[in-house]
Amino acid sequence: MSRYKPYLRYKESGVAWLGEVPEGWEVKKLKYCLTLQNKKMPIDDKIVIALENIESGTGKLLESDTNYQGEDVSCKKNDILFGKLRPYLSKVYLCRDDGIAFGDLLSYRPNEDFNALYAFYTLLSHHFIHIVDSSTYGTKMPRASADFIGEMPILNPAFDEQTAIADFLDRETAKIDTLISKQERLIELLREKRQALISHAVTKGLDPNVKMKESGVEWLGEVPEHWEICRIGNIFREATEYGKTDLPILRVSIHDGVSDREYLTEEMDRKVARSEDRSKYKCVKPGDLVYNMMRAWQGGFGAVKVDGLVSPAYVVAKPLKPLDTTFVELLLRTKPATEEMRRYSRGITDFRLRLYWEEFKNLKIVFPPKEEVRDILSYIETQNDHVDKLVNKARQSITLLKERRTALISAAVTGKIDVREEVS
Repeated sequence: MSRYKPYLRYKESGVAWLGEVPEGWEVKKLKYCLTLQNKKMPIDDKIVIALENIESGTGKLLESDTNYQGEDVSCKKNDILFGKLRPYLSKVYLCRDDGIAFGDLLSYRPNEDFNALYAFYTLLSHHFIHIVDSSTYGTKMPRASADFIGEMPILNPAFDEQTAIADFLDRETAKIDTLISKQERLIELLREKRQALISHAVTKGLDPNVKMKESGVEWLGEVPEHWEICRIGNIFREATEYGKTDLPILRVSIHDGVSDREYLTEEMDRKVARSEDRSKYKCVKPGDLVYNMMRAWQGGFGAVKVDGLVSPAYVVAKPLKPLDTTFVELLLRTKPATEEMRRYSRGITDFRLRLYWEEFKNLKIVFPPKEEVRDILSYIETQNDHVDKLVNKARQSITLLKERRTALISAAVTGKIDVREEVS
């Protein structure tokens, strides 16, 4: 924050976490600046805002297809919504319209002498969030008390100064958010480029001058002339081996394939239920191909890297001859392949689609000679390393930008920097 100058004179606030504050600023309890709204309103056709609709740390509104039912607290334009469930998520929103605050949201209405945008940034500031979060009760679902929040000390500068601070933060955070969006878009483009490189490598090979032939398979199109076209059922067989209980239970992800370790309960999606009886799980070995019948068409499959167990609901395919199953996984992860698996899946709607072994084994794939498979996988590994470095660099930039955003808000609303001339 060295770019911005401090105020000329400070005084002790009497609050440890606030420290010194600009002379002329008042320290008040939140309940004397913002009024907690308690009026219940039925959810009809009103705009409904829940925790999931608020982006952490930014206060941006996110869309959701959740069907909210019941009633909750009314909110009007310029009210501040504060997420009391897991406050560390920094779910704070400045209302743009009248509506309903649903679920674990507290609705605050700024008094006439308190700028709504300044109030929003105050409640979003790191120090405020940290103190509120330290007060929560409940282990699994920690919540903050409205009474505790009402007693929280906040700073109350003159109204025109509040407006200047709010306008400054709106402008500067918008700049930071634009830079963050550019880095996020860069990550998307890098991932798209990686997928395009992989898709070309596993369907066309690495030699741009190789002679091509029609594969006779619609989703594959032309492939190198010397590559083999085969049914999955000709190189894999379905396997159902049970009984081993000392092996790790492996997870199958639509993004990362088959894990190489067992995940702890707290690392798992809360919707995933795991049986205590390990003897019911299917055994897998390195080189096996595993897929989730309900999510294969979304990428829910992968090559096994370690001895382990998988859900009895999954299909395990063992190779009939030595081959690198990683190549098959990468091939099946291409967009045309997942569309083909979707076409072979049975069900009325997307979330009920299932890809049974009887259908899966009839899918036709392409397979290069062993040496060429090795070269292709080596090329893909090199490209992945290169893209990963660029993605990590972009992520680091995003982290630094978010840290700057947080620090700037806290410094401005606590008077550590004087921004009045910045907006004059």
